Amino acid sequence: MASYAEAMGLVPDFRINYMLFSPEEGGRKTPHYQGIRWDFSYENETIGKPNQVFLIWPEFISDSSEILPENEAMPKHGLADMFIVNPAFRAFHAQHIKVGMRGYFREGSSKIALCEVVEIFALHRNPQS
Repeated sequence: MASYAEAMGLVPDFRINYMLFSPEEGGRKTPHYQGIRWDFSYENETIGKPNQVFLIWPEFISDSSEILPENEAMPKHGLADMFIVNPAFRAFHAQHIKVGMRGYFREGSSKIALCEVVEIFALHRNPQS
């Protein structure tokens, strides 16, 4: 599998630190893996519509910024580079995504993990369309 950067021709938009919820907290019962395409939502429910989710996909990385292997279970907490899949929403996200902002990985209506933005990359530079 090519990295999202290679497949989409984009630099990651931002990096997050994530912590998966346990099944008792409403998280997954099965492991997550590189290549999973969870949606993203903002912790602040006033951003966008209530319970709105966005196509912003994670690519899990090591502490040294190496892309973790495909189809291998990922750690319960770690780092991920995030890619905004729908460029029509890039300007919207550029207004709201800041270092320290928190959100969630979502699987349908379930919140799977808590995320915190730790670094901005090409959020303001990647193409709008």
